[in-house]
Parts: sequence; C-alpha cells; structure tokens
Amino acid sequence: MKRPPFVVLVPVKSPALGKSRLQVPDHLRPGLAAAFARDTVAAARRTPGVAEVVVVTADPEVTAHARRHGLATEPDAHGLNGSLVAAARSTRLRHPDGLPVALCADLPCLRPADLAAALDEGGADGSWFVADADGHGTTTYAAPYDAFAPQFGVESRAVHLAAGALEVTGDLATLRRDVDDEHALAAALRLGVGAFTADAVALLP
Repeated sequence: MKRPPFVVLVPVKSPALGKSRLQVPDHLRPGLAAAFARDTVAAARRTPGVAEVVVVTADPEVTAHARRHGLATEPDAHGLNGSLVAAARSTRLRHPDGLPVALCADLPCLRPADLAAALDEGGADGSWFVADADGHGTTTYAAPYDAFAPQFGVESRAVHLAAGALEVTGDLATLRRDVDDEHALAAALRLGVGAFTADAVALLP
C-alpha cells in the first residue's frame, strides 16, 4: 500500500510567552523559544515523506517569519488541540490523501531520521503517538483526518493510550527530547541541537 504524504502541523506559542520554566535571563528566553521552533520546523522540512510543514500560531511575528520562509500557517484560535484539529481540516483541502502529524515545537535536537522512523512505524492506518523522554507527555501525534484528535496536555501519553492510539516505540532520542527546563536543554545539547538553537545558546551567560 502506498504511503500517504505526511502533513506536519507545528504549534508555535508566542516566543514572549513560551518556556517560562527555563531558567535563563528573561531577555534571552524568547530567542531560545523561537530558535527551538525554527530548528524543529527545519528538521521536519528535511524529513522524507513530509509533503508540507504548517505552523499553527496566534503570533503575528511568527506568522510573518514562517510565510517569508515559504511555510503555510494556520491560526491558533481554539486552544492547542482545537487549533490543531482546525489546521488539519484546512490542510485536508490541499492534501486530501495526506496524513496530519502534530509535532511539538520544542525539539531543538530533532533529526529527520528519527522523525522518518516514527512515520514509518506509525503508518497511516490509525492513530499513533510518540511519548516524550520523561514518559509522561507526547511530542508527536498522528491520525487520519476523520480520526485526528490530539490530546496534548498533562499526562498526555496516558490520555492518548486510553483513547486507543498506538504508542510508537524505539529509541527516537531526538524526537522524544522536548525542552522545558535547563536540564532538558542540557540533554538536548548533548544530542546535538540545530543551528538556530546553537546560536541562541551561545548568548547565554
């Protein structure tokens, strides 16, 4: 069976509001948050099988930056999960045979090979997800359009399992390593972050 094109939806919070748990100087936090998202998007765009990457955001500067770099955007107007569902509905018009994949925007060390491996294992026959490195959250969720119902939030791994989604296993270290605090950032740096994050980290004391 031919694999569908994957449409990756990346929800990006306003950098001024993101990463509040990251213990860095306040004036540098927005730059780090923006860098995480840009490296995540760049890796997704380089992943085999990804037909399009869509940035889902309410921030006008993020929207403008994405469009300058040839990315489609969708509004964040219904909360995280509701906005992802709305974005999937919209992208269906451009990719009726595609499979929507929600991908967290704080994966600065993401490698295309890890995302591609998850896409291969998850497939297109049902809903699936990838848990984060801590084993409680979710970094990636996918499902056919008619079944697309992401449940990002507190203990989302358990919530996705309870909803019947398949958990994609395997190492996938860079796809699991989301960054919410300085310990996670240190772990991401050990794995090797993208160029945007490397530049932002270089400004830290």
